[in-house]
Amino acid sequence: MSGAENVGQDGAKARAALALRVREHIIRMATEGGCFIGASLSCADVIVHLYTEVLDIAPDRLDDDSRDYFFLSKGHDVPALYGTLAELGYIDKDRLKNHLSVDDHIYWHPNRKMPAVEFHSGSLGHLLSVSMGVATDIKLRGGNNKVYVMLGDGECNEGSVWEAALVAGAHKLDNLVVVVDRNEFQANIRTEELIPLEPLQNKWQAMGWHTRRCDGHDFAALDQAFTDLPFGEGAPSVVICDTVRGKGLPSIEKRADRWFVNFTADEIAQLLEELHGQAEAQLTSEALHVR
Repeated sequence: MSGAENVGQDGAKARAALALRVREHIIRMATEGGCFIGASLSCADVIVHLYTEVLDIAPDRLDDDSRDYFFLSKGHDVPALYGTLAELGYIDKDRLKNHLSVDDHIYWHPNRKMPAVEFHSGSLGHLLSVSMGVATDIKLRGGNNKVYVMLGDGECNEGSVWEAALVAGAHKLDNLVVVVDRNEFQANIRTEELIPLEPLQNKWQAMGWHTRRCDGHDFAALDQAFTDLPFGEGAPSVVICDTVRGKGLPSIEKRADRWFVNFTADEIAQLLEELHGQAEAQLTSEALHVR
């Protein structure tokens, strides 16, 4: 094995260990009010990869206009973002215990009063337009930094997403990168059962975007997918990351009825054990159901 391969494997192992700790944070935030645990677990690896390997940003550069920008448009997955920020020193880990507390700003959706949160999100379909505006501003100022925005696949049902995609393609915003968390669920139904999205990659290409698709839980695949940005001169880029809702917890993986749950303290303890390969959790708490 070459030295480069060794370094690559060691880096992937470090990211996997970091993502495991982020998943622990997500699980702990799924009690005393609950959180959107399934989708947060699906995008944890991708967010870890972005913050450790892709984004030009650091805790001491949050006001630097030359930094990269990251927008979490699928705001309900903010436990994955907060867990990553806590592990990387952007926020104190102890603050995560304040989830849903009136004494802090760690809620079900991103809050700009938190470090590294660029914009409020939660009402789906808006942050691609916001990101496009920031990318345009950077272009007009002659900057070289990039703007990244993570969308949910169900969010891609929003017309505002495709309007922004059309405009970004028309304006050749090659400093704009979309990341789609393709976990194949929205709320408590599969995307292809409600409004089929496939062929999703072709849709982005038709809007003038350069596209790639990868396994969103494979760090080697993520390394390859996010190299050489932008993917082509004079066009925005999109990476569609195929993921598993509830990744890491067999008891909730790919479960339509386990997207948002307020677990008991005992269930949280069981889920943490399950995350580390011990017995599968026995869950009785009811999930939020959208009718």
